[in-house]
Amino acid sequence: MLLSLVLHTYSMRYVLPAAVMMGTAPTYVLAWGAWRLLSAVLPARFYREVDDRLYTIYQSMVLFFFENYTGVQVGKTEGIATSVVLCQHSMAASLVHLNTVIIYGDLPKNKENVIYLSNHQCTVDWIIADMLAIRQNALGHVRYVLKDGLKWLPLYGWYFSQHGGVYVKRSAKFNEKEMREKLRAQMKAETPMYLVIFPEGTRYNPEIPKVIADSQSFAEKEGLAVLKHVLTPRVKATHVAIDTMKDYLDAVYDVTVAYEGTVDHKGQRKLAPSMTEFLSKECPRVHIFIDRIELKDIPEEQMYMRRWLHERFEIKDKLLIEFYDAKDSKRRNKFPGKSVHSKLSLKKSLPSLLFLGGLTASMLLTESGRKLYVKTWIYGTLIGCLWVSIKP
Repeated sequence: MLLSLVLHTYSMRYVLPAAVMMGTAPTYVLAWGAWRLLSAVLPARFYREVDDRLYTIYQSMVLFFFENYTGVQVGKTEGIATSVVLCQHSMAASLVHLNTVIIYGDLPKNKENVIYLSNHQCTVDWIIADMLAIRQNALGHVRYVLKDGLKWLPLYGWYFSQHGGVYVKRSAKFNEKEMREKLRAQMKAETPMYLVIFPEGTRYNPEIPKVIADSQSFAEKEGLAVLKHVLTPRVKATHVAIDTMKDYLDAVYDVTVAYEGTVDHKGQRKLAPSMTEFLSKECPRVHIFIDRIELKDIPEEQMYMRRWLHERFEIKDKLLIEFYDAKDSKRRNKFPGKSVHSKLSLKKSLPSLLFLGGLTASMLLTESGRKLYVKTWIYGTLIGCLWVSIKP
């Protein structure tokens, strides 16, 4: 009975971080909303500067849970690689095992204006972009190209749009003009850009084989290489972003993510870990390969960029085939490079947790504060949904 209770409690380790991250959202939106009103008469770049700082505070708190709480450590490898190592210690000896996130590639120390292209398997992919950005002091610059349906998320959907995120529809409904206008507005305001795009358009999910089969059939029909461990990328959003900001960007980061432990006993891919599993310290090892690409090496015309993007995903697929399917077992589940571990300093995450947590706790301690908190959830969601339905 006692052991069952311990195991159940241990499996619920995600509850605390989830409660704090969601619970501080109204407080954050109130602080951001106050600044939004105050900055209405100021040049756009002043709003963006403070908005980036506010976003850094919130995302730093998020990374407290995804790095410090879970035990993630990030460091550079010898040569060209960078390593993130997540060590996990259980409450019972039988549960002890080592979880590791290892990143390989060319990640500059300093912040840059970039487009971040990655394969997409699960919600943890969004956090990986934050992990890299904070090492470049660019956490506040992270913005996303998101599926249109996500704009209806309570509070978050509205805010992501205000922070410079771009909501896009798929296929024929894709609005190129709308996306270009939003990106041009960002450049006009001199907004630093760490734009995250998942060109596949949806997650690679082994439990939905029809999506994978349709993607492979489309590639074959178009005369493109058929990919096994990633989906055929869509070029529209990537082309619009690079073409619109080509004189504004420093580089493109091509990122490949591999989640260890996502292969069953038959060698078939399994579903990648969720945020809940990650926060529960139950995720497998995660390997990330980064390739920094100069803009001059990317073709400008969409038809040629489409071929280039597919070739980049062919490279990803080869990396993942080697990772998951290598005949030599010693070559599986790893990318080259030896890691030198360095833990994310609590100075970069704990103050944000204390600040937002303290503000939220103070609000909830009073009756008027609790009413304001509830109204922010209700009216903030309604206003946000109305706003994104009218304005992209």
